[in-house]
Amino acid sequence: MSNTNALSARDRIVSLVDENSFVEIGANITKRSTDFNIQEKSVPADGVITGYGLVQNTPVYIYSQDASALNGTIGEMHAKKIVHVYELAMKTGVPVIGLIDCAGMRLQESTDALAGFGKIYQMKAKASGVVPQISAVFGNCGGGVAVLAAMSDFTFMEEKSGKLFVNSPNTLEGNYAEKLDTASAAFQKGASTVDFVVEGEAELLNGVRELISILPENNNDTAFSDECMDDLNRMVPDFAAETADPALALEDISDNNFFLEVKSGYAKEMVTGFICLDGMTIGAVANRTVVFDENGKETEKFDRRLTTAGCEKAASFIQKCDAFNIPVLTLTNVEGYATTVEEEKTIASAAAKLTTAFAEADVAKVNLIVGKAYGSAYISMNSKHIGADMVFALPDAEIGMMDASVAAKIMYAGEDGVDLAQKASEFAAQSGTDAAAARGYVDSVIAPESARKQLLYAFEMLYSKSEYPIGKKHGTI
Repeated sequence: MSNTNALSARDRIVSLVDENSFVEIGANITKRSTDFNIQEKSVPADGVITGYGLVQNTPVYIYSQDASALNGTIGEMHAKKIVHVYELAMKTGVPVIGLIDCAGMRLQESTDALAGFGKIYQMKAKASGVVPQISAVFGNCGGGVAVLAAMSDFTFMEEKSGKLFVNSPNTLEGNYAEKLDTASAAFQKGASTVDFVVEGEAELLNGVRELISILPENNNDTAFSDECMDDLNRMVPDFAAETADPALALEDISDNNFFLEVKSGYAKEMVTGFICLDGMTIGAVANRTVVFDENGKETEKFDRRLTTAGCEKAASFIQKCDAFNIPVLTLTNVEGYATTVEEEKTIASAAAKLTTAFAEADVAKVNLIVGKAYGSAYISMNSKHIGADMVFALPDAEIGMMDASVAAKIMYAGEDGVDLAQKASEFAAQSGTDAAAARGYVDSVIAPESARKQLLYAFEMLYSKSEYPIGKKHGTI
């Protein structure tokens, strides 16, 4: 991989693909327009290099925009080259990687550029859920190009040079770039579009290579990483202490401690990402109450509550996993919904999206209850009631309607002479793991240190799971 800080469009491709594997297509294509004296300007390959190659031995189609050619703007033939790459990728069933450095639509080509833009939108929509789409933002990614990036399954952004925006900061009412640079990676890391913010072009390209290595080639494939060299029966003695920050817990149970977190800076109370168990790629969704730094110091705290952003983040991730046959693991620790006026406007529809995503997914689904599992918020978190194949719980997990003391106060409100502590104790007896297991809502209560092997074996047994969904066009949630 190149260590150059600023690579050309071609160098980015060469640095991304396996050595000597890239084959360019459409190298001689250039603009047809002659309006506004554009014929006097050289636009090699019409500002985008397209072709195919291997990334970690996986075949991929690639396009890389050339900012040195009319700022990488998208004109008629530029768009046609990208559309052709998508057509070939869908025919062959391989991922598409877009390396973005583009100033938007080419104004000189007017409606021809507009039509080309629309064709790319159409092809990305058709390819969604068929082949993985990855965008990597190296420079400008503004206006409609930002929409193109958001239509991808995963979006990377270079921390220093990347600029992603629908409207530039200076056009936002009451804002300007020096006040708040909404196009910057620092801002976008906490927003919903970008999945990975990476410092340095070489590091970003390595991140794309790593992601490709664990994804399936298409929606009919299965995802496996390299052969597992980790002990399948390895104990994880720190697992119980790590569940408050599931990024640590998931890393601990994964093969060779591999964990690729997705949208790490957005809706931090909900963790999403990929782990590997016996070489199998698993999508993970987990409730978080604490963020620990590298020294084990607590830096942020969260309530055990579902938020709008967290639900939508998780729902989108689950749908991607389901589309590409990636099993889903959930670490559940939730006791309700966010309680603010602003959340009340959106939380019901967001929770509906999360519930639907879990209920409709037909991949293998395993849930491990690591803390509290209360009320309908728990139901939404991959419970057996909405289709989880296997549900495990740690011995001290709590499963039920709500906190026992609160329940007692509600049930006996206005009644004198009632021993609320006694009633709370009676209610708590119905909220333990034993009561849930006795009713079949929990399949097994497991020791936290055995979490890796128990989850690994569950997914291995579910590997051949097959469900045939009812024939409907699509849901409406």
